[in-house]
Amino acid sequence: MNYTYLETPLGELLLAGNDEGLVYIGFPEGKGKVKPGDDWKLQKDYFTDASIQLGEYFAGSRREFDLPLVPHGTPFQLEVLGALIEVPYGQTCTYKDIAIRIGREKAVRAVGAANGRNPLPIVIPCHRVIGTDGSLTGFGGGLVAKRFLLDLESRRGQGQLSMELSA
Repeated sequence: MNYTYLETPLGELLLAGNDEGLVYIGFPEGKGKVKPGDDWKLQKDYFTDASIQLGEYFAGSRREFDLPLVPHGTPFQLEVLGALIEVPYGQTCTYKDIAIRIGREKAVRAVGAANGRNPLPIVIPCHRVIGTDGSLTGFGGGLVAKRFLLDLESRRGQGQLSMELSA
């Protein structure tokens, strides 16, 4: 596995992958933090396309990613990740919406768990999933990061990280 770090408004993201594509995006804090394995190799120039596209995203000029991705998980988790990719930029949905989209209306909690295990946040936009009541719910990079990403996409934010969680 190769990896590098990318400086973003959310802090340093860890990008990791192999010859097939991007495998992980890790946040600097929270449950989405990924640490390089002992056998991983630091390759600063390995993720040029991902670095450029993520930079464009944070600058507000990219709405979709065109990167080779290698998500991992159970068949159910991969099904949820496939549904997440379909959530349009600047829009949100609920866990129930995703459960309905994949034809498993009663699997709302399982969808939430699969969403929480997303190895490629931002690129697979799990941050666009909110609670049924409109509240922000868990996010691997933390709720401040989730609010930042939603604000960035809704143009409410000015690209500055807000420490407030209220809408």
